[in-house]
Amino acid sequence: MLLRVGHRFGRADLRRRMRAYVHGLLGSVGRKNSWQLTEHAGHNSPHGLQNLLNRARWDADEIRDDVQAYVAERLGEDGGVLVIAETGFLKKGDTSAGVQRQYSGTAGART
Repeated sequence: MLLRVGHRFGRADLRRRMRAYVHGLLGSVGRKNSWQLTEHAGHNSPHGLQNLLNRARWDADEIRDDVQAYVAERLGEDGGVLVIAETGFLKKGDTSAGVQRQYSGTAGART
């Protein structure tokens, strides 16, 4: 999958950072913030990942389309529909910015 979207990042260093970022998001990193993802990738500071997300040039819509095509090739069936909803992921804590009680459809209550 990473080979499919790699060409969307014009430089090799951005491709390496993208790969490290995705591996961290999909890996066993407990909290998915810049510092933890940086440590997981073995980098000294989060500046490289922050640059990838904030300043580097890449088109999120093109990458979304690449991922959609990849998923359709692997899982798709004629007339099939794939629905992804993050409401099933219970949020924890109340000290992070933006965290508050919220409704979670799969939990059936406010969490």
